[in-house]
Amino acid sequence: MRSTTVLPGVPSPPPGAGDVALHRLEVARPDAPPFAAGSFEEVGPLSRWDRPHRHTFYELVHVTAGSGAHVVDLARWPVRPPQLTVVLPGQVHHWEGGRGPEGSLALFTDDFLVDHPGDREVLRELGTRCPFALDAEHDRAIGCLFTELLAEHRQRAAGHESVLRSLLHVLVLRAARLPGPAGQRAGRGTGPQAQGRSAAVAEAFTELVARSGAAGWSVRQCAERLGVTPGYLTQAVRAATGRPPGRLLIEARVYRAQQLLAHTRLSVRQVAARTGFDDPAYFGRFFRRETGSSPGAFRKHHSRHHQSLEAPSGRA
Repeated sequence: MRSTTVLPGVPSPPPGAGDVALHRLEVARPDAPPFAAGSFEEVGPLSRWDRPHRHTFYELVHVTAGSGAHVVDLARWPVRPPQLTVVLPGQVHHWEGGRGPEGSLALFTDDFLVDHPGDREVLRELGTRCPFALDAEHDRAIGCLFTELLAEHRQRAAGHESVLRSLLHVLVLRAARLPGPAGQRAGRGTGPQAQGRSAAVAEAFTELVARSGAAGWSVRQCAERLGVTPGYLTQAVRAATGRPPGRLLIEARVYRAQQLLAHTRLSVRQVAARTGFDDPAYFGRFFRRETGSSPGAFRKHHSRHHQSLEAPSGRA
Protein backbone atom coordinates (compact mmCIF):
# COMPACT_ATOMS: atom_id res chain seq x y z
CA MET A 1 0.00 0.00 0.00
CA ARG A 2 1.18 3.51 -0.71
CA SER A 3 1.33 4.48 2.95
CA THR A 4 3.81 1.67 3.69
CA THR A 5 6.14 2.06 0.68
CA VAL A 6 8.08 4.91 -0.92
CA LEU A 7 10.11 5.43 -4.07
CA PRO A 8 13.92 5.74 -3.81
CA GLY A 9 15.05 9.02 -2.33
CA VAL A 10 11.73 9.92 -0.71
CA PRO A 11 12.54 10.96 2.87
CA SER A 12 10.59 9.67 5.83
CA PRO A 13 8.44 12.27 7.58
CA PRO A 14 10.13 13.69 10.69
CA PRO A 15 8.92 12.05 13.90
CA GLY A 16 6.67 13.99 16.23
CA ALA A 17 7.72 15.03 19.69
CA GLY A 18 8.53 11.95 21.74
CA ASP A 19 8.19 9.60 18.76
CA VAL A 20 10.84 7.59 16.95
CA ALA A 21 11.48 7.63 13.21
CA LEU A 22 9.14 5.56 11.05
CA HIS A 23 10.73 3.93 7.99
CA ARG A 24 8.68 2.88 4.97
CA LEU A 25 9.73 0.20 2.50
CA GLU A 26 11.62 1.56 -0.51
CA VAL A 27 10.51 0.12 -3.86
CA ALA A 28 11.86 0.86 -7.33
CA ARG A 29 8.55 1.76 -9.02
CA PRO A 30 5.00 2.68 -7.96
CA ASP A 31 3.74 -0.66 -9.33
CA ALA A 32 6.58 -2.75 -7.85
CA PRO A 33 5.63 -5.45 -5.32
CA PRO A 34 6.14 -4.41 -1.68
CA PHE A 35 9.18 -6.65 -1.24
CA ALA A 36 12.94 -6.13 -1.10
CA ALA A 37 15.84 -8.44 -0.34
CA GLY A 38 19.61 -8.29 -0.30
CA SER A 39 22.69 -8.11 1.86
CA PHE A 40 23.06 -5.34 4.44
CA GLU A 41 25.19 -3.46 1.90
CA GLU A 42 22.58 -3.84 -0.84
CA VAL A 43 19.67 -2.77 1.34
CA GLY A 44 21.63 0.29 2.47
CA PRO A 45 22.85 2.08 5.60
CA LEU A 46 19.41 2.17 7.23
CA SER A 47 19.58 -1.62 7.56
CA ARG A 48 22.25 -1.14 10.26
CA TRP A 49 20.81 2.01 11.78
CA ASP A 50 22.01 2.54 15.34
CA ARG A 51 19.13 4.83 16.37
CA PRO A 52 15.75 3.55 17.56
CA HIS A 53 13.19 3.45 14.73
CA ARG A 54 10.07 1.63 13.57
CA HIS A 55 9.08 0.08 10.24
CA THR A 56 5.83 -0.16 8.30
CA PHE A 57 7.09 -3.56 7.11
CA TYR A 58 8.37 -6.92 8.32
CA GLU A 59 12.10 -7.56 8.36
CA LEU A 60 13.58 -11.07 8.35
CA VAL A 61 17.30 -10.97 9.10
CA HIS A 62 19.74 -13.84 8.69
CA VAL A 63 22.86 -12.68 10.58
CA THR A 64 25.98 -14.57 9.51
CA ALA A 65 28.68 -12.37 11.08
CA GLY A 66 29.09 -9.40 13.41
CA SER A 67 28.98 -8.49 17.08
CA GLY A 68 27.34 -6.04 19.43
CA ALA A 69 23.63 -6.11 20.26
CA HIS A 70 20.23 -5.90 18.60
CA VAL A 71 17.73 -3.95 20.68
CA VAL A 72 14.05 -4.74 19.95
CA ASP A 73 11.47 -2.85 21.99
CA LEU A 74 12.78 -3.20 25.57
CA ALA A 75 14.86 -6.34 25.02
CA ARG A 76 18.59 -6.25 24.25
CA TRP A 77 19.87 -9.36 22.45
CA PRO A 78 23.57 -10.06 21.85
CA VAL A 79 24.56 -10.59 18.21
CA ARG A 80 25.89 -14.15 18.13
CA PRO A 81 25.91 -15.45 14.55
CA PRO A 82 24.41 -17.39 12.99
CA GLN A 83 21.00 -16.03 13.99
CA LEU A 84 17.59 -15.41 12.51
CA THR A 85 15.55 -12.42 13.66
CA VAL A 86 12.02 -11.26 12.80
CA VAL A 87 11.23 -7.57 13.31
CA LEU A 88 7.51 -6.76 13.16
CA PRO A 89 5.86 -3.59 11.84
CA GLY A 90 5.72 -1.08 14.64
CA GLN A 91 8.45 -2.63 16.80
CA VAL A 92 11.18 -0.20 17.88
CA HIS A 93 14.63 -1.57 17.15
CA HIS A 94 18.25 -0.65 16.43
CA TRP A 95 21.72 -2.21 16.21
CA GLU A 96 24.13 -1.27 18.98
CA GLY A 97 27.91 -1.37 19.40
CA GLY A 98 30.38 -3.96 18.16
CA ARG A 99 31.03 -4.78 14.52
CA GLY A 100 27.99 -4.21 12.33
CA PRO A 101 25.96 -7.28 11.38
CA GLU A 102 26.55 -9.11 8.09
CA GLY A 103 24.09 -11.34 6.30
CA SER A 104 20.85 -11.16 4.32
CA LEU A 105 17.52 -9.41 4.77
CA ALA A 106 14.00 -9.81 3.37
CA LEU A 107 11.67 -6.83 3.75
CA PHE A 108 7.96 -6.91 2.92
CA THR A 109 4.62 -5.46 3.95
CA ASP A 110 1.34 -7.13 4.91
CA ASP A 111 0.25 -6.48 1.34
CA PHE A 112 2.82 -8.99 0.06
CA LEU A 113 1.25 -11.81 2.10
CA VAL A 114 -1.97 -11.83 0.07
CA ASP A 115 -1.33 -15.41 -1.12
CA HIS A 116 -0.68 -16.72 2.40
CA PRO A 117 -2.65 -14.59 4.89
CA GLY A 118 -2.04 -17.07 7.70
CA ASP A 119 1.61 -16.07 7.65
CA ARG A 120 0.70 -12.81 9.38
CA GLU A 121 -0.17 -14.64 12.61
CA VAL A 122 2.90 -16.89 12.31
CA LEU A 123 5.11 -13.82 11.91
CA ARG A 124 3.56 -12.11 14.94
CA GLU A 125 4.33 -15.24 16.95
CA LEU A 126 7.89 -15.34 15.64
CA GLY A 127 8.40 -11.70 16.59
CA THR A 128 7.92 -12.59 20.27
CA ARG A 129 10.48 -15.42 20.18
CA CYS A 130 13.49 -13.86 18.44
CA PRO A 131 16.35 -14.13 17.97
CA PHE A 132 16.75 -17.74 16.92
CA ALA A 133 20.21 -19.25 17.39
CA LEU A 134 20.93 -21.48 14.40
CA ASP A 135 22.92 -24.68 14.53
CA ALA A 136 24.89 -25.70 11.44
CA GLU A 137 22.00 -27.60 9.83
CA HIS A 138 19.43 -24.85 10.36
CA ASP A 139 21.92 -22.20 9.26
CA ARG A 140 22.46 -24.00 5.94
CA ALA A 141 18.72 -24.45 5.38
CA ILE A 142 17.84 -20.83 6.19
CA GLY A 143 20.83 -19.62 4.17
CA CYS A 144 19.70 -21.58 1.10
CA LEU A 145 16.21 -20.09 1.27
CA PHE A 146 17.62 -16.58 1.54
CA THR A 147 19.95 -17.28 -1.40
CA GLU A 148 16.98 -18.31 -3.53
CA LEU A 149 14.95 -15.28 -2.44
CA LEU A 150 17.77 -12.87 -3.26
CA ALA A 151 18.44 -14.49 -6.64
CA GLU A 152 14.76 -14.40 -7.61
CA HIS A 153 14.46 -10.78 -6.50
CA ARG A 154 17.52 -9.73 -8.51
CA GLN A 155 16.68 -11.65 -11.70
CA ARG A 156 12.97 -10.69 -11.85
CA ALA A 157 12.18 -13.44 -14.35
CA ALA A 158 8.63 -14.21 -15.49
CA GLY A 159 6.42 -15.05 -12.52
CA HIS A 160 9.00 -13.84 -10.01
CA GLU A 161 6.39 -12.29 -7.70
CA SER A 162 4.63 -15.64 -7.26
CA VAL A 163 7.94 -17.41 -6.72
CA LEU A 164 8.99 -14.81 -4.12
CA ARG A 165 5.71 -15.21 -2.25
CA SER A 166 6.09 -19.00 -2.27
CA LEU A 167 9.71 -18.91 -1.10
CA LEU A 168 8.84 -16.42 1.63
CA HIS A 169 5.98 -18.67 2.77
CA VAL A 170 8.39 -21.61 3.08
CA LEU A 171 10.89 -19.44 4.96
CA VAL A 172 8.23 -18.29 7.45
CA LEU A 173 7.04 -21.84 8.10
CA ARG A 174 10.59 -23.15 8.46
CA ALA A 175 11.35 -20.36 10.93
CA ALA A 176 8.28 -21.36 12.96
CA ARG A 177 9.87 -24.78 13.55
CA LEU A 178 13.03 -23.32 15.08
CA PRO A 179 13.59 -23.51 18.84
CA GLY A 180 13.48 -20.08 20.48
CA PRO A 181 16.03 -18.47 22.83
CA ALA A 182 16.78 -20.38 26.01
CA GLY A 183 14.40 -19.48 28.80
CA GLN A 184 11.93 -17.59 26.64
CA ARG A 185 8.39 -18.87 26.29
CA ALA A 186 6.65 -18.91 22.96
CA GLY A 187 3.66 -16.66 22.53
CA ARG A 188 2.58 -13.15 23.38
CA GLY A 189 3.27 -11.37 26.62
CA THR A 190 6.85 -12.63 27.12
CA GLY A 191 8.58 -9.27 27.41
CA PRO A 192 8.21 -6.01 29.33
CA GLN A 193 6.69 -4.36 26.24
CA ALA A 194 3.62 -6.61 26.58
CA GLN A 195 2.76 -5.50 30.13
CA GLY A 196 -0.03 -3.16 31.14
CA ARG A 197 -3.58 -2.47 30.07
CA SER A 198 -2.57 -0.20 27.20
CA ALA A 199 -0.46 -2.90 25.56
CA ALA A 200 -3.21 -5.48 26.13
CA VAL A 201 -5.73 -3.20 24.40
CA ALA A 202 -3.35 -2.68 21.47
CA GLU A 203 -2.83 -6.43 21.16
CA ALA A 204 -6.57 -7.08 21.28
CA PHE A 205 -7.08 -4.45 18.57
CA THR A 206 -4.44 -6.12 16.38
CA GLU A 207 -6.18 -9.47 16.72
CA LEU A 208 -9.57 -7.87 16.02
CA VAL A 209 -8.28 -6.20 12.86
CA ALA A 210 -6.84 -9.51 11.64
CA ARG A 211 -10.37 -10.97 11.43
CA SER A 212 -11.85 -10.54 7.97
CA GLY A 213 -15.24 -9.58 9.42
CA ALA A 214 -13.78 -6.45 11.01
CA ALA A 215 -12.48 -5.08 7.70
CA GLY A 216 -15.21 -2.44 7.46
CA TRP A 217 -15.35 -1.41 11.10
CA SER A 218 -14.66 2.10 12.38
CA VAL A 219 -12.33 3.05 15.23
CA ARG A 220 -15.41 3.78 17.37
CA GLN A 221 -16.88 0.34 16.67
CA CYS A 222 -13.59 -1.33 17.56
CA ALA A 223 -13.33 0.69 20.77
CA GLU A 224 -16.88 -0.30 21.77
CA ARG A 225 -16.08 -3.95 21.09
CA LEU A 226 -12.97 -3.72 23.29
CA GLY A 227 -14.70 -1.76 26.05
CA VAL A 228 -12.60 1.40 25.82
CA THR A 229 -13.07 4.92 24.48
CA PRO A 230 -11.91 5.78 20.93
CA GLY A 231 -9.37 8.19 22.41
CA TYR A 232 -7.86 5.52 24.67
CA LEU A 233 -7.74 3.04 21.81
CA THR A 234 -5.95 5.57 19.60
CA GLN A 235 -3.42 6.31 22.34
CA ALA A 236 -2.75 2.62 23.06
CA VAL A 237 -2.39 1.57 19.42
CA ARG A 238 -0.17 4.54 18.56
CA ALA A 239 2.08 3.78 21.53
CA ALA A 240 2.39 0.13 20.49
CA THR A 241 2.77 0.55 16.72
CA GLY A 242 3.60 4.18 16.06
CA ARG A 243 0.51 4.43 13.84
CA PRO A 244 -3.13 5.43 14.40
CA PRO A 245 -5.81 2.70 14.48
CA GLY A 246 -7.71 4.35 11.62
CA ARG A 247 -4.78 3.82 9.27
CA LEU A 248 -4.44 0.17 10.33
CA LEU A 249 -8.16 -0.38 9.72
CA ILE A 250 -7.86 1.10 6.23
CA GLU A 251 -4.95 -1.21 5.44
CA ALA A 252 -6.87 -4.22 6.77
CA ARG A 253 -9.77 -3.26 4.53
CA VAL A 254 -7.54 -3.04 1.46
CA TYR A 255 -5.82 -6.30 2.37
CA ARG A 256 -9.16 -8.11 2.62
CA ALA A 257 -10.26 -6.68 -0.74
CA GLN A 258 -7.00 -7.86 -2.33
CA GLN A 259 -7.52 -11.36 -0.95
CA LEU A 260 -11.02 -11.55 -2.39
CA LEU A 261 -9.97 -10.14 -5.77
CA ALA A 262 -6.99 -12.49 -6.02
CA HIS A 263 -8.56 -15.71 -4.78
CA THR A 264 -12.29 -15.63 -5.52
CA ARG A 265 -14.58 -15.14 -8.50
CA LEU A 266 -16.64 -12.52 -6.69
CA SER A 267 -17.50 -9.48 -8.77
CA VAL A 268 -16.04 -6.10 -7.84
CA ARG A 269 -19.50 -5.13 -6.55
CA GLN A 270 -19.54 -8.21 -4.31
CA VAL A 271 -16.00 -7.54 -3.07
CA ALA A 272 -17.04 -3.98 -2.25
CA ALA A 273 -19.99 -5.25 -0.23
CA ARG A 274 -17.83 -7.82 1.60
CA THR A 275 -15.46 -5.05 2.71
CA GLY A 276 -18.16 -2.66 3.90
CA PHE A 277 -18.78 -0.46 0.84
CA ASP A 278 -22.35 0.20 -0.31
CA ASP A 279 -21.17 2.05 -3.43
CA PRO A 280 -18.90 0.05 -5.79
CA ALA A 281 -17.73 3.28 -7.47
CA TYR A 282 -16.57 4.67 -4.13
CA PHE A 283 -14.87 1.35 -3.39
CA GLY A 284 -13.01 1.62 -6.72
CA ARG A 285 -11.78 5.13 -5.89
CA PHE A 286 -10.75 4.00 -2.40
CA PHE A 287 -8.89 0.96 -3.74
CA ARG A 288 -7.06 3.01 -6.39
CA ARG A 289 -6.08 5.66 -3.86
CA GLU A 290 -4.58 3.07 -1.50
CA THR A 291 -2.92 0.73 -4.00
CA GLY A 292 -2.36 2.78 -7.15
CA SER A 293 -4.48 0.49 -9.34
CA SER A 294 -8.13 -0.28 -9.92
CA PRO A 295 -9.69 -3.48 -8.52
CA GLY A 296 -9.96 -4.90 -12.05
CA ALA A 297 -6.33 -4.10 -12.86
CA PHE A 298 -5.17 -5.66 -9.59
CA ARG A 299 -7.10 -8.87 -10.33
CA LYS A 300 -5.75 -9.03 -13.89
CA HIS A 301 -2.17 -8.40 -12.75
CA HIS A 302 -2.38 -11.09 -10.08
CA SER A 303 -3.88 -13.60 -12.52
CA ARG A 304 -1.22 -12.86 -15.13
CA HIS A 305 1.61 -13.56 -12.69
CA HIS A 306 0.09 -16.88 -11.66
CA GLN A 307 -0.45 -17.88 -15.29
CA SER A 308 3.11 -17.02 -16.27
CA LEU A 309 4.39 -19.16 -13.42
CA GLU A 310 2.14 -22.12 -14.24
CA ALA A 311 2.43 -22.00 -18.07
CA PRO A 312 4.51 -24.81 -19.64
CA SER A 313 7.93 -23.76 -20.87
CA GLY A 314 7.63 -25.58 -24.20
CA ARG A 315 10.79 -27.57 -23.52
CA ALA A 316 10.98 -31.33 -23.29
